[in-house]
Amino acid sequence: MCWKTLLLLLLYYNAQATVSHRWSRAVLFPAAHRPKRSSSVPLNPILQTSLEEVELLYELLLAELEISPDLKISVKDEELASLRKASNFRAICNDVIPKRIPDIRRLSANLASRPGILKKEDFERTVLTLAYTAYRTALSQGYQKDVWAQALVSLFQALRHDLVQSSSPRVSPSKPGPHQDLKPGTSTQ
Repeated sequence: MCWKTLLLLLLYYNAQATVSHRWSRAVLFPAAHRPKRSSSVPLNPILQTSLEEVELLYELLLAELEISPDLKISVKDEELASLRKASNFRAICNDVIPKRIPDIRRLSANLASRPGILKKEDFERTVLTLAYTAYRTALSQGYQKDVWAQALVSLFQALRHDLVQSSSPRVSPSKPGPHQDLKPGTSTQ
């Protein structure tokens, strides 16, 4: 009987490790992993894969953005809006990042309880959510301004914590190698 229990526990542990690993990637931004039938958006879109794309993201954020009443974000500059990466930017901003307070609070809570550092795409999406929240904070008034400001502070604290963790020396052997991607502004030293 003892070996059967041991075998059952081992099987359960294996199944638990497999399931939690497979589904952990969709915890922070579940919309990034759900394809939409009506959209030509790629599954799990990413903006930053090179330094030039980081600079383009900076330009897109500095360009005049427009948020429609149905919370769709668009770039007003026609030249920037015509770029391929601008369509990924719109897809991430319109289909992936949370735009309502309950969803942003859920993201902040998940970030606060998450061990380790964020993956590059999660970091990028959190920064875009922070930028969106800052924009909404500036447009809000009264009680709504306070609610948006609290969400902004929570996201900022989560990003700050992640940056501090990623820049501190690692004790574990999972230190990124020279060919692994890093978030902008981080180093392996």
